[in-house]
Amino acid sequence: MSDHRIIPSIEQLRQRPRVAALQERYGHAAVVEALRAGTADLRLRISARTAATDGAGVPATADQAAEMIESGLEPRLQSMFRSSLRPVINATGVIVHTNLGRAPLGAAALEQAVTVGRRYSTLEYDLTEGGRGHRDEHAAPLLCRLTGAEAAAVVNNNAAATMLVLAALAAHREVIVSRGELVEIGGGFRVPEVMEQSRAILREVGTTNRTRASDYEAAVTEKTALILRVHRSNFTIEGFTEQPSLRELVDVGKRRQVPVAEDLGSGNLAGGLADAADLAGLRAAGLPWLEPFLRDEPTIQASLAAGVDVVCVSGDKLLGGPQAGIILGRKEPIALIRRHPLMRAFRVDKLTYAALTGTLAEYAAGRARDTVPVLRMLTRTPESIEARARAVAAALESSGLYDCEVVDGRSTIGGGTTPGLTLPTRLLALTRRGCSASVLEASLRRLDLPIVARIERDRLVLDLRTVFEDEDAALAHGLLTAAQEEVRRTD
Repeated sequence: MSDHRIIPSIEQLRQRPRVAALQERYGHAAVVEALRAGTADLRLRISARTAATDGAGVPATADQAAEMIESGLEPRLQSMFRSSLRPVINATGVIVHTNLGRAPLGAAALEQAVTVGRRYSTLEYDLTEGGRGHRDEHAAPLLCRLTGAEAAAVVNNNAAATMLVLAALAAHREVIVSRGELVEIGGGFRVPEVMEQSRAILREVGTTNRTRASDYEAAVTEKTALILRVHRSNFTIEGFTEQPSLRELVDVGKRRQVPVAEDLGSGNLAGGLADAADLAGLRAAGLPWLEPFLRDEPTIQASLAAGVDVVCVSGDKLLGGPQAGIILGRKEPIALIRRHPLMRAFRVDKLTYAALTGTLAEYAAGRARDTVPVLRMLTRTPESIEARARAVAAALESSGLYDCEVVDGRSTIGGGTTPGLTLPTRLLALTRRGCSASVLEASLRRLDLPIVARIERDRLVLDLRTVFEDEDAALAHGLLTAAQEEVRRTD
């Protein structure tokens, strides 16, 4: 008779060859925990059997019971050890996707991180002197060479960079900011609140839509420590607007002997795009739609050339590197920032420095457009995206599981950059009879390698601009797997 007595003991189960092999991989404690959970599930199944089921799905012998527990052991262990931080295929068309990790790293950045991470390193060791060194010097030479800055410092993100600049240069004194720049970005980062935490005092000038250089100059007093420009990275103001140029702000600062800082945010490093200064070259390369980006998105070099004393940018947005806050500018304010106590709290580790310098080296070598994924995705043409979309569509249509169409669409850069700017693309639009787009989209998220797509006009759409070329086969396989799973679920 099938009852609880036929279930083997945990020790008996551990002696089985497959279980012993899994123990070598996952360890004794995890295997025992999973075996206990498996036997508990089987006991519940036996207790819940009814006359109507006639014992279906319930073991009749101890060997059958062991096989049933063993069959579910590896999936259970995989679930126990699976990290919640997992790779996904980004088919949304959002290049710098905040929720999906922002900028994917290039090969050079990854290689540098692996090389430094697997061994001891010179993070805080001076090989010349044979003594303690300074970690904040590792990325500075490349950053200064690429941007023209006199000095640089790196912290863990741009919010930290902004707070550190304010704390080091303006604590207990006034910082002048336009009312049109008191922004909130993703995650609840609000300029007034960061300023309050840094102990700087906010002095608002102008109006939401119009602020002039004269407004800043009129607000300067003996209490003024800093003029701050904040890049409106995730919204635009149109219509009856006015904003002074950086040159005008710098002129005000020089006349009144007040330093000027800019929270630039996006990390747009000129030189990453071929022919960036030559719009005709972009047209010839089939990229005329990048003209607004190059014309309107400010660069780090341009801000420093305008005379700004300190600029803060993100490392993981348009720069295409790891999460970091990069502070650039004149030697004197950067020295004050480096000495501030918050610098230690906000500092980055060896892996971030390695990935950042690996990324910056690609810019210095003139390879960034081809080797930094963000720039490579930014410069993909609709024609190249369409060719890949049609290849995936061919694989899907032969299965009979999908109706496919390649249609016009728009990609976005994302990540709190280039508000309002979209890029022309070609979308793979999918429908499946008897299955809604929302059900398909949810099925893709449940895959071992999840696929994140979007829904437009009741169709599942995938933008291969943000799919790596070597992911195309996995994308097609995942789409087929999800459809087949829905067939089994509804049968």
